[in-house]
Amino acid sequence: MAGMTRPLLNRRLDGFGTTIFAEMSALATRTGSINLGQGFPDTDGPEEVREAAVRALRDGRGNQYPPGPGIPELRSAISEHQARRYGLAFDPDTEVLVTAGATEAIAAALLALLEPGDEVIALEPYYDSYAACIAMAGGRRVPVTLRPSAGRDRFVLDLDELRAAVTDRTRLILLNTPHNPTGTVLTRAELAAIAQLAVERDLLVVTDEVYEHLVFDGEHVPLVTFPGMRDRTVTISSAGKTFSFTGWKVGWVTASPGLVNAVRTAKQFLTYVASGPFQYAVAEALRLPDTYFSHLADDLRAKRDLLSNGLVEAGFDVFRPAGTYFVTTDIRPLGDDDGFAFCRSLPARCGVVAIPNAVFYNDTNGGTAFVRFAFCKRTEVLHDAISRLKQLRS
Repeated sequence: MAGMTRPLLNRRLDGFGTTIFAEMSALATRTGSINLGQGFPDTDGPEEVREAAVRALRDGRGNQYPPGPGIPELRSAISEHQARRYGLAFDPDTEVLVTAGATEAIAAALLALLEPGDEVIALEPYYDSYAACIAMAGGRRVPVTLRPSAGRDRFVLDLDELRAAVTDRTRLILLNTPHNPTGTVLTRAELAAIAQLAVERDLLVVTDEVYEHLVFDGEHVPLVTFPGMRDRTVTISSAGKTFSFTGWKVGWVTASPGLVNAVRTAKQFLTYVASGPFQYAVAEALRLPDTYFSHLADDLRAKRDLLSNGLVEAGFDVFRPAGTYFVTTDIRPLGDDDGFAFCRSLPARCGVVAIPNAVFYNDTNGGTAFVRFAFCKRTEVLHDAISRLKQLRS
């Protein structure tokens, strides 16, 4: 604008442009490619859950503003879920908060708990909104990088590096397990060490557990179950990944009353409330029998194996994930070492879209050779994608 010398965008968000997910999804649409980039299923979740949303709409439940903390039915269902799955007791009235997806929960938690200049340790590579939310809160991101294991079959956390990253300015650890994009599921021993560190250094921990039911090897253990963590952990999850309704944007926070109050204070000035009718449906979904959750994991485990094996046949080095929707690959065996260029050329080369992992790194050079593919798609779509990807070797 004429006469304006100051940039329009807040300097904290300098460098945060259009997300890679938007870019790659648009590229998939424009080229007619198979989209294995963004992590959303290509089929809806359980019919009974969808019908519960329809029923709520027709009955006039949630069509107006729901209560700020979330409808009582959903808060009770979340509390019951935590008790049934993990033996955790949360008061639905004071220790549960419903949010517009996990992304809002993360933003609200960081805005509430950080002061400008506070340091936040985040496992790298990380979900891209982490960096933006930390920046908006005025915090400083301190990455601790997950690196390929000696056998190059998975990514691992160096606990000594994590300990060394803590300073007198560290306010909290932002922890994601099961981990996107690497698929790492932290072990009980690793989580116990993180909990001990948090207690020793008086740190808060915000845990992103949206893939809690998408574990194929090992087990998901909430950090809050460890000694000393009940009053210093903000646990976040959501319905999108578990029930394959990612567009509904229903997430939640469970924590001690003081932490929930803090997060709610920030959250009320973001969306205030959202997803009214869908909250009723998710309340019913969380009460589905345990067989639903085990069948979900079994189905995705088979799809993980299908795509992982196909990527090996196509010439990639593959890090087989223990959880999540995603498999990370190394493109160097294919003669490429630039993930951005590789992903932008992939639709023209074989009609498939993927995501360059470099966007999830503080220093993009750390992930330049890694590319992420999503396997939360129909089996026939994965077979088609594998057939196309094998063209890279010809």
